[in-house]
Amino acid sequence: MTSTSPVQGTSAAASPRETDAAIAAALATVRRNIATFGGSFPGDTTVGDRYELRPAEGAIGEGGNRGWTTSFRTGMLWLAWELTGDAAFRDAALVDTEDFERRVRDGEDLDTHDLGFLYTLSTVAAWRLLGDESARSASLLAADHLMRRFLEPAGIIQAWGDLSDPAQRGRTIIDSLMNMPLLTWAGEQTGQERFADAVRRHTAQLREHIMREDDSTFHTFYWNAETGEPLRGATEQGAFDESCWARGQAWGIYGFAMNYAVVGDEQLLEASRRCAEYFLRHLPADDVPFWDLVYTDGSDAPRDSSAAAIAVCGLLELATVETDAARAAEWTSRAHAILASLIANYTPAAPEEADALLLHSVYDLPKGNGVDEGTLWGDYFYLEALMRVARPEWRKYW
Repeated sequence: MTSTSPVQGTSAAASPRETDAAIAAALATVRRNIATFGGSFPGDTTVGDRYELRPAEGAIGEGGNRGWTTSFRTGMLWLAWELTGDAAFRDAALVDTEDFERRVRDGEDLDTHDLGFLYTLSTVAAWRLLGDESARSASLLAADHLMRRFLEPAGIIQAWGDLSDPAQRGRTIIDSLMNMPLLTWAGEQTGQERFADAVRRHTAQLREHIMREDDSTFHTFYWNAETGEPLRGATEQGAFDESCWARGQAWGIYGFAMNYAVVGDEQLLEASRRCAEYFLRHLPADDVPFWDLVYTDGSDAPRDSSAAAIAVCGLLELATVETDAARAAEWTSRAHAILASLIANYTPAAPEEADALLLHSVYDLPKGNGVDEGTLWGDYFYLEALMRVARPEWRKYW
């Protein structure tokens, strides 16, 4: 059950000077990576703290726009432009955005719920920031593709795979909460109720079934796609089915809060609070979680700094929608403390020492993928966290 008050932290916030220095270091890396990669896309994670070109797969060549993480680079470029006004960042973001437009119009690698990640941080951002009509059109097309994954009567968006794949049929994951803003935006743009209805039903199903009684979360959950019957929770990237994958719990903080803001269901706000309290209760002394929250101080398990960066953004988002002033202040305080630890302990000593903004993340430990490396999403959410702290008036792309 949820605790009666937020968990108290002891770490101090970063000073404005430290925050500004962290932003300057991050922007130096983003700028250098433009020169390194140009219009090609880096891989999901670093290898020895250096990003390599995204591997070729099928008809998509090396450095091509495939998979679920490419837009995090684009999102960083938009953030960098907003922070600096430097046209070099905007122009690089537009090169990416044009390729995202091509990807959706060509129907290339679209069998995923992560169209929300992919198009919110690329074409929706271009529309929000520049009023780009071509980007708006591509965003609506991506939202239509995402709606094809809505399963009646289960009332969920299927996460992965072709809809005919029996292994993935009726499965969603906690990350999906972050893909709902694309549908919310499409509903606002078109006035079509189908988008808002999908968001409302999908988030209600996750609130009801992906959360456990102890306030932890499953990574994935299965429904019978034909009857809508909830079946079972499981994991794909956590330690075991009943453990609590750290990045998933962080998605829960951010995703439930963000969807509460548009759906208005008080139970979504409570779900975000519960995710936050559980996450904070299970942090080690330096406020950056192990890759799964079953591990505690003294463990030699890897940390996941990307989960911490997501949680910072989520806690700050939760603070903006929190109806209790004391809780809102506590969410903000804990977010600042986690961010301070990331700045002090999880960034390169100098920007040129790594291609990543944030070190010591984990992609998928059970598969040995991206363990103790930088990740594109860790970098993006770290820079978003810095933006949120430096410019509280900033309007998110989600």
